[in-house]
Amino acid sequence: MSQRPRRRPPTSRPRTGARVAAVQALFQSEQSGETAETVIDQFVRHRLGPPPEGRGDPDAGYDDGRVPDVEVGLFARIVRTAVQAQEANDRMIAVALPAEWPLARLDPVLRALVRAGAAELSMTDGPPARVVINEYLDVAHGFFDGDEPRMANGLLDRLARQLRPQEFTDAAV
Repeated sequence: MSQRPRRRPPTSRPRTGARVAAVQALFQSEQSGETAETVIDQFVRHRLGPPPEGRGDPDAGYDDGRVPDVEVGLFARIVRTAVQAQEANDRMIAVALPAEWPLARLDPVLRALVRAGAAELSMTDGPPARVVINEYLDVAHGFFDGDEPRMANGLLDRLARQLRPQEFTDAAV
């Protein structure tokens, strides 16, 4: 699986920024072993929004490790929900994967992305499932240029049909 430098999502999309940051935070938490709350705090203090005045490039953004425009509440909620529901969501993700492709084989960024998407799909007060899937597909294209976005799309579609079956009935289509 090939990773590439992140493309810059439009800076006027704070909900997309929240999703990008959530994927990064979940990746960091898994790699470092830090708790979700520790990582959320680090992101809020050091990586979300424009840099403090007089510190860093005011135009700093995704390429500099910052997420310049973020809905912080959504970011924190996705990370917390992903961590709290990780065991159950990981079981659903594992079932959605081909038998020869265990969850541990997924690229760690892709794993974080699918966990974030599953967490948001489990939030019944969020946007429609298709919107969530499309948002994470955009985020996946920012991280990958191989087959990973297609895999993320398929996995999130399967999870959405399990978590929100009412949105996929004939009347809802």
